[in-house]
Amino acid sequence: MARHTVVSRKDWIMARKALLVKEKKFTKLRDRLSQERRQLPWVKVDKEYVFDGPNGTETLSDLFDGRSQLIVYHFMFAPDWDAGCKHCSFWADNFNPIIVHLNHRDVTMVAVSRAPYSKLTAYKKRMGWDFKWVSSGNSDFNYDYYVSFTPEEEAKKQAFFNYKTQDPDSSDREGASVFYKDPKGNVFHTYSTYARGIDMVNGAYHYLDLVPKGRDEGKTGPSWLRRHDEYGR
Repeated sequence: MARHTVVSRKDWIMARKALLVKEKKFTKLRDRLSQERRQLPWVKVDKEYVFDGPNGTETLSDLFDGRSQLIVYHFMFAPDWDAGCKHCSFWADNFNPIIVHLNHRDVTMVAVSRAPYSKLTAYKKRMGWDFKWVSSGNSDFNYDYYVSFTPEEEAKKQAFFNYKTQDPDSSDREGASVFYKDPKGNVFHTYSTYARGIDMVNGAYHYLDLVPKGRDEGKTGPSWLRRHDEYGR
């Protein structure tokens, strides 16, 4: 950082304008990519999934809460874990403030994990969150959407995750899935993304991308990360 190039304000403006041209191209490319994402074909969800949450037992259709679009964040929290994944917790710290805005664009957002609902509520209280979080532990939901894996898959280090067969590295992984419900009540799966694909829903990372050191994670990834109540311990 100490050896970084330092120039006059005039030269900085020139360099910044040159980068702006590339940023505008990227913005337009991202817009086109987002449009292609929305044009993906859909899959009708015929299987009934049951979740445990604040309203008792709910189906996937119930989770829409009167809206036509549903975003599910696949939060890593296996039934035998004592706490939710610290990385998913980093992502979840971004959820509370935005959900009211999503609701006013006909979007419901929930988190789903396999851990029992009692564990989810206890951890949510610890973290100070109030977004809706339900347990899929009594259904195949996590397995069908490729974010949970059998002991055999873990042992063989061979599971379908992020659209290829690979070592899942855990019994549960992160992701986000999108669903649509039509006026007749039919539910469709429209999109899922995993691993680095969920970066787009982490506002903090976008801010870090603006500063001189960036994410500053190197080859070790986010090893610096702690749950927000664990920094300084």
